[in-house]
Amino acid sequence: MTSAPSHILSVIGDAANSVHMPMPDIGREVWLSPGRALEIPFTHDPVQVLVRARQHFARQPVDVNVVPAENRRKKLLIADMDSTIINCECLDELAGVAGIKAKVAAITERAMRGEIEFEAALRERVAMLKGLPLGALERVYAERIRLNPGARRLVATMRQHGAHTLLVSGGFSYFTARVAADCGFESEQANVLGDDGKTLTGEVREPILGREAKLAALNTTCRTLGIETRDALAVGDGANDLAMIKQAGLGVAYHAKPIVADAARARIVHGDLTALLYLQGYRDEEIVRD
Repeated sequence: MTSAPSHILSVIGDAANSVHMPMPDIGREVWLSPGRALEIPFTHDPVQVLVRARQHFARQPVDVNVVPAENRRKKLLIADMDSTIINCECLDELAGVAGIKAKVAAITERAMRGEIEFEAALRERVAMLKGLPLGALERVYAERIRLNPGARRLVATMRQHGAHTLLVSGGFSYFTARVAADCGFESEQANVLGDDGKTLTGEVREPILGREAKLAALNTTCRTLGIETRDALAVGDGANDLAMIKQAGLGVAYHAKPIVADAARARIVHGDLTALLYLQGYRDEEIVRD
């Protein structure tokens, strides 16, 4: 009697590149997306398989991960916004309107790499925007913010299969409210910028939503839904996403900073957000198209 597979080897290419050089002697290949995403159920040591597989595919632009075979399809998606669901850091783009993008972006980069404390870095950057007209927020949203490829497909597919979707950001509610509506998220949480009705005051409402607040959002939402954190998928790119990524059943570093990619159970470097569906075993025919 053959034992049931304990893990899944997942190999996912980006939209422009197909997967070649299938893995030998692991198990039977199952194609979720012809030429783009395959998986192999197996019963071997997962650490050894992952090391071997990443070496095997090292010269290909593909994402190689190992996930448990049980409980693959998650009941909660909790996602970071800036540089994860959207293409940019909103605060840096506001700074661009103010003419100080390079200065602010350098601080953002250090915070996302975990080199400086997020909350202090946020206060410092927001203070630099004091006096910026409120019209700059609409300008940034209209001109500079775009959903990353696969974002709508990820959210729509998980919702169609019964999952709750939450956008949680260390950025600002002005943007999360609009991005959530555009992408199809059911709920959103973010920081609130202070203003006097005409301009930004250079302050952000306390308490600041950072790493621990994102973890709390994951735990609270799971309790509200009556599920466990192992039923959740958390995705992000920066150091302030680390706690929720580590706690979730499937934590994914998406085009992430090294500190996040090294700590996450799964990482997507080449693929778009559709890869998060393939990690859960969704086939092309199950994915909601734009």
